[in-house]
Amino acid sequence: MADRNKTTIYDVAEKAGVSRQTVSRVLNNRQDVSDETRMRVKQIMDELSYHPSAIAQSLSRQKSYLFGVVTAGLRFIGPSRTLSGITSKAEELGYGLLLKELASFNSNNVKPLLQWFKSHQVDGIIWAAPEIEDNRYWVKDLMPDLDIPVIFLTMEEQSQVTIVTTDNFTGAKVATEHLIKKGRKHIGHISGPLDWWEARQRKLGWETALKEAGMTGSEQMWAPGNWSPKGGKTAFLELLTKFPEMDAVFVGNDQMALSVLQASLGIGKAIPQDLSVVGFDGIADSEFYCPPLTTVYQNQDELGRVAVAELASQIEHKINDNIIVEPKYITIQPELIIRQSS
Repeated sequence: MADRNKTTIYDVAEKAGVSRQTVSRVLNNRQDVSDETRMRVKQIMDELSYHPSAIAQSLSRQKSYLFGVVTAGLRFIGPSRTLSGITSKAEELGYGLLLKELASFNSNNVKPLLQWFKSHQVDGIIWAAPEIEDNRYWVKDLMPDLDIPVIFLTMEEQSQVTIVTTDNFTGAKVATEHLIKKGRKHIGHISGPLDWWEARQRKLGWETALKEAGMTGSEQMWAPGNWSPKGGKTAFLELLTKFPEMDAVFVGNDQMALSVLQASLGIGKAIPQDLSVVGFDGIADSEFYCPPLTTVYQNQDELGRVAVAELASQIEHKINDNIIVEPKYITIQPELIIRQSS
C-alpha cells in the first residue's frame, strides 16, 4: 500500500490504468467519464487513501470554494438565525466559510476587511450586517474595484449591487391591516431605532396602512424603542401617556412586544380585549408568550439560504460564462401568524 503522505494523482492513475487527466475529471465530477471508470478510480483512491489537495483543486477549478461572511450582533436572535441559514446552504453546496463579525453595527472601516477576504481568495462575500445610519456609504466607492461577487442582506435597493431582504414594509402593512380588520380605531406603533433601515420600513408600512384606511398616523401615535424588552417597555409607557385612547399597537419586534404584554398586565389592560398587540420577527418563543403573540414571521434562515444560492450562481456564471450577473433586488415575503394577542 502506498504511503498516505506521498500518494499522488499519478499513483492513482497508474494503478487504475487510466491517465492523470481521467483521474482529474473524476475529482471534478465531469460527465465525460464512464460509470465503470469512475467507480474504478474512486475505489483506487480509497485503497491508496488518496486525498486531493484543496489548493490544487481550487487552482484547477478557478475556485477556492470559500465564501466570506460579514455579520454583526451575533448575540441577537436575527443575525444568528440568518447565519444558520448561510451555514447550512453553504454546506449543502460544498462551500466553506470565513467569518468576520464587525465590532459595531455602523462600522464603516471596511476596506481592510475586503482586502483580507481577497488575500484569502474567497470566491464571493455575503454582507449580512444590517443597514444602519450611513454604513453603506462605501458601496459606491469600493464596489466597482472589487472583482468578486458580493451579496448584501437587509438594505435599501441600490442599482449596482445584489440585495436579498425581507419585505419589511409589506409585513408591517399586513400587520396593521389585520388590526384594522379587527375593528381597532386607534392603532399605535412602537418602532425600532430609526437609524435602522428595517425600522424605518416597518414604520412606513404602519403609516401606509392607516392612510389607506382613512386614518392618520400622527406623531403622538408612535414611540421609538431599541429592539430590547426594556426599551420596549419604556416606549410603551411613553406611548400610553401621549396616546391614551390607543386600543391596538403594532410593535417593531417580538422582544419589545413581550414587554408590552407584561406592562399591560401590570396596569390592568386586558389583551386583546382592551389592547390588541402584534409583533414582528416570529421568534420561536412568541408562541409561548402570555397570551401567545400575533406576529409577522420573517424567515431569516431562508434569507441566508437564498443569499448563498444567489452568490453561488453568480460565481458559476463568472467562471463558466465569463459574465457578470446584473444586480438583483430579491425580497422574501413575511407571513402573518395570528394568535390570541390580537
